[in-house]
Amino acid sequence: MSEITAVPLRPVGKGGVAALWAGVALLLVVGVGGAYAASQKAVALAMPPAEFMAANAKKHGVKTTASGLEYEVLKAGTGPTPTPADVAQIDYRGTLTSGAEFDASKPGQPVALPIGQVVPGFAEALMLMPRGAKYRVWIPPQLGYGERETGPIPANSVLVFDITMHDFATIPQGMMGGQPGM
Repeated sequence: MSEITAVPLRPVGKGGVAALWAGVALLLVVGVGGAYAASQKAVALAMPPAEFMAANAKKHGVKTTASGLEYEVLKAGTGPTPTPADVAQIDYRGTLTSGAEFDASKPGQPVALPIGQVVPGFAEALMLMPRGAKYRVWIPPQLGYGERETGPIPANSVLVFDITMHDFATIPQGMMGGQPGM
């Protein structure tokens, strides 16, 4: 016949019980916070563009222009801002509200874009930015591609861009069709 030997356990002190409950509470807070963040993103993705833009405009630091373009200054620049007749040398990353990237410049290789030849919302954003500035912009569909589906961009999409303005210069006469260097 086998005999079971009981091993006595030391009583758990009040500090140990408190630590156990603190750990349980922390896990609960992290779980609820994660669920909330995931649901907020899902709610934002399900919103029509006008509702998304209205909710986004209420965020701290987001400014809205008369046309409906929304932007946040991530880093202020200095000096004058470009005009539609300028070509801007920028770094950028374009995403949808879902976070899916549809276009970006190569890191460390700014691209030259004639401001007068990009979608209206992007041009407006560039003309707000002095040299050295970094902005995040939200372009509503009417200032982007509207009802057109363009490659990976669905129709009626809000476009989100992070843009860094390195430099800009006036496009020389007769070169509007090309991308002159700066």
